[in-house]
Amino acid sequence: MKMLFYILALVTILGGAALAADESPDTVTSAPGITVETSVDRSEIYIGDLISYRLTIVHDSNIVLTPPPIGANLGAFDVKDYQTDESTKLKDGRIKIESRFMLTTFTTGDYVIPPIPVKFMLPDSTVKYLISEPIPIRVKSLLAESADSTSIRDIKGPIEFKTSKAIYYYLGGAAALILAIGGYLYWRAKKRRTLVGEPVDLRKPWEIAFEALALLKEKNYLIEGKFKLFYIELTETVRAYLGRIYGIPVLDMTTEEFLSCIAEGDVTEEFYERLRLFLNYADLVKFAKLVPEEGKTAIDFDEAAAIVEFVRVAEMARAAEPGIERTESVRETGV
Repeated sequence: MKMLFYILALVTILGGAALAADESPDTVTSAPGITVETSVDRSEIYIGDLISYRLTIVHDSNIVLTPPPIGANLGAFDVKDYQTDESTKLKDGRIKIESRFMLTTFTTGDYVIPPIPVKFMLPDSTVKYLISEPIPIRVKSLLAESADSTSIRDIKGPIEFKTSKAIYYYLGGAAALILAIGGYLYWRAKKRRTLVGEPVDLRKPWEIAFEALALLKEKNYLIEGKFKLFYIELTETVRAYLGRIYGIPVLDMTTEEFLSCIAEGDVTEEFYERLRLFLNYADLVKFAKLVPEEGKTAIDFDEAAAIVEFVRVAEMARAAEPGIERTESVRETGV
């Protein structure tokens, strides 16, 4: 503990001696072999504006320079940014050092960026301080220079706008009129569809399906690599055919919904599984951008035709049984 006390005392004595030695530094306004220049980008600013302050030192290579610290006394100005000293060797062998400061202040008045002492040592080991030139700065108020503080008025109170309820009645009436017109047009279109109706194909369901398959086979979807379009038409042909046979409204149905309706009908488990595999693979091509392997499209086309034929044979057998006319009734209703 005593040893620590002695060390601290020794440091204090040595520090005081050093300060005493520098109490009266040898300051000069000019010296051979070294120059100090200061500059600003503007001498008049408004409160909060930034000033670019530059300190440039040029000295001979045999002079040892101690650059001013970043925290140099800059008077009433705050340092907002500082760029490290840039040292450049000139063509004549001298060295150029530049320091840049971004300064600002938030009080008005006439100020001075005080001179900065630059410490350097000559070749004969003489230490001197070269003092930079002070720079006057005027800080102006954001208010007009001719404005008097007594002419500043208080803030006015909030302005109240008078509103009329009539506009709400107009908007409500317009909305009701638009709804009435839209409802009438919808009713009229629906009634017209009911009266006119869609043309009913009176052929057997399998005749329609086989014709659609024949037309699909003539198209160039597979040659052009349009597998998605090929499977869309192939599956829609099968779905529409089974919809007519079993009375299922296939429009806007997903594959799962369609298979669920088929499962509720009078079909065997083997046929349901065969149909499910066919439709699920087609969905991968249509929605997951699966590219069928070579020969798969021909296999699926034949599978669609086989499904149509399998159901046709089953329906013909049912129609031959006494009291069963499901196919005929389905065909006549156009399902």
